[in-house]
Amino acid sequence: MDPVTDTVPVTAAVPADWPTNEARARAVQDELRARVVLDEDGPPPGRGLVAGVDVAYDDERDVVVAAAVVLDAATLEVTEQTTAVGRISFPYVPGLLAFRELPAVLAALEALATPPALVVCDGYGLAHPRRFGLAAHLGVLTGLPTLGVAKNPFTFSYEEPGAVRGSVAALVDGSEEVGRAVRTQDRTKPVFVSVGHRVSLDNACAHTLELSPRYRLPETTRRADALCRRALAQVLAPG
Repeated sequence: MDPVTDTVPVTAAVPADWPTNEARARAVQDELRARVVLDEDGPPPGRGLVAGVDVAYDDERDVVVAAAVVLDAATLEVTEQTTAVGRISFPYVPGLLAFRELPAVLAALEALATPPALVVCDGYGLAHPRRFGLAAHLGVLTGLPTLGVAKNPFTFSYEEPGAVRGSVAALVDGSEEVGRAVRTQDRTKPVFVSVGHRVSLDNACAHTLELSPRYRLPETTRRADALCRRALAQVLAPG
């Protein structure tokens, strides 16, 4: 058996009060947004246990699989991983993707034997039209420090950061900085980092760089993406 803890996929139950329409989902965002904590630095980069979460879908079969992969931040070795399988709980609506993903993500995180010090989401935190993306929503629900690392800037603008690794530029909505474009590898397209909950933007960017020593995306995201895709293929395999 792989030395990493492989957990049998758990079933992701949708909470009884989970929103089922846009109006209710937006009301929940408005209610929970006030609980986001923005005045903490968060855990120090390069230390402790850091989890990455990601999801894979099969809309035709109404199946979603979430993965949580925990790394030792100092070595980037995987210490534990879990998956959760569920039904898609909300229709696709831009700006409300958290309501499709969170029941499965929460189930995968809850199945971990040891809570991580930080969770890295493949998506947005404050860099969201309503300032409450997946990373912020997940942080409020779990109480864990969270940040978002997205592959594109959504609807926001930025000046191109310098060409070398570690260069950053503000991701802005008008005059408001909602995140940063971070160059994780020389002459490679930047990623877009935003605060989720209980971590500063400076530390969120530092964590992203520590977790991305070789590739554009953090190892947390790369490992969670690979695991949820593999788990979805196993769920859908005939027989």
